[in-house]
Amino acid sequence: MKTSLGIWAFGAMATRFNPGGYKPDLFGATTAQKVRTAVEGLGDLMDDYEFHYPQELNRDNLEEVQQALDGHGIYAVAGGLHLDPRFAKGGFSSPDDATRAEALRITTEAIDLAGDIGATMIIWPGIEGYNYPFQTPYVESWSRFVDAFEQLARHAAEKNVTIFLEHKNSEPAMKIFMRNIGMTLHVIHKLRAKGITNVSVNMDWQHLIMNGENLAEYAALLGAEGLLGHQHANSGWGTFDDDNMVGATAFMETIELAVELRRAGYGENGERLGFDLYPYTEDAVEAVRRSVLQWRFIDGIAAKIDEDGLREAQSKKDAVRAYELVYAALGA
Repeated sequence: MKTSLGIWAFGAMATRFNPGGYKPDLFGATTAQKVRTAVEGLGDLMDDYEFHYPQELNRDNLEEVQQALDGHGIYAVAGGLHLDPRFAKGGFSSPDDATRAEALRITTEAIDLAGDIGATMIIWPGIEGYNYPFQTPYVESWSRFVDAFEQLARHAAEKNVTIFLEHKNSEPAMKIFMRNIGMTLHVIHKLRAKGITNVSVNMDWQHLIMNGENLAEYAALLGAEGLLGHQHANSGWGTFDDDNMVGATAFMETIELAVELRRAGYGENGERLGFDLYPYTEDAVEAVRRSVLQWRFIDGIAAKIDEDGLREAQSKKDAVRAYELVYAALGA
């Protein structure tokens, strides 16, 4: 399976407690500089890269970034409205028509760029939501929100661009509208009802873990629906969007996910294992390298599990037998 990496792993690692970041020497580094560091450090471990538009990638720096990629590609352009203070109270769902129109204009530009370079488009609407009870007219806001996706998806179809929707429960908006798999599928089914089929799901593993959503279960369900579009691989403690190294926590859950990705044939049609990491205090190159290698180990375990035996155990809901097979693959 080919890989991709969000270039934001090579930033200064800002937090609200330390806005300058835990790596202040990287503050102000250009995207091309970050790319060169990544490419030189990771080499063929990483196939392609992902960038937020317009903060990390835009028309002005595209050529410089492509040169820095040194033969690697741009797999995905990601929306960057959450990085723009104009959209602090929402973009697609904003009650202000001018603000909403600007959010749609910027995202349409991102789709155009993705189409021109043969990339996919990730939309994570983390700024679309609310912070307080009584703050938001829910029905009207949801209507504007879904309508925005319809406009963007239709435009993307004209540009032959696939859109991946990504959910998260909180941050930066405290209550993000599209905050779980169910709400994500609600948006997609609304679009499907209107004949729009170029939208699927980007599974950010820590976003699911934060919700108590089982990685393997949702990968299996999305695969069965033809909606398993992309993966953002990471891990975390389950209460915050840690974006830690793959396999650092949720180890068994990640093995089961690897089993279900294999069952779904994920990667056989060009799908990628994207890495969405935020190594606050670790060396970025080494954290990404360790994530790739740990994923390979985890996927290797999944490959060793007796598939026929596991299916038989699952047909009887025999957890003891299932774990006997899993631990046999681990060498027990």
